[in-house]
Formats: sequence, C-alpha cells, structure tokens
Amino acid sequence: MAGEEVSVLSLEQVTLAIIIGTLGAIVYLLRMIVVMERRIARMDYNLERLVMRVLKEEERLEKEEKKLEEEEELIVKKVVKPRRKKRKR
Repeated sequence: MAGEEVSVLSLEQVTLAIIIGTLGAIVYLLRMIVVMERRIARMDYNLERLVMRVLKEEERLEKEEKKLEEEEELIVKKVVKPRRKKRKR
C-alpha cells in the first residue's frame, strides 16, 4: 500500500452526494405516485363502466317486471269478471 493513494472525500462532497441521492429518491417516488394515480384512475374508469352496465341491466329488468305485472293485471281482469247484479222484476 505504499504506492497507492487513498481517495478521501471532503465533507462538502459527502454532503453533496447525500443531497443528490435524496433528490433522486424524491424524483423516483414522484414517478411512482404518478404511475399509481394512473392505475387508480383506470380502475375507477372500469368500475364506473361496470356500474353503468349493471344500472342498464337493472332498468331493463324493472321495465320487464312492470310489463309482466301489467299483463298479469289484464289476465286477472279477463278471468275474474265482476258479477252483475240481477235486476229485480
């Protein structure tokens, strides 16, 4: 080791390296936050589409149920006719 020189960083260089490393970590985390926000937005969009499909299906079923109830009422009216009162002579 007599011929080798040992490189020693000064206090300013160490401080600068720590600051640069911290800034790099902050930039990386901000990038990860943006990626996660995009994923969440995509999930939200897909969930909204799913809810809209369910809503349409529910409206269709309610319409069909109402139609069936109306048909049932007509059938009941035809089958069960009210009796007329007999006339007195």
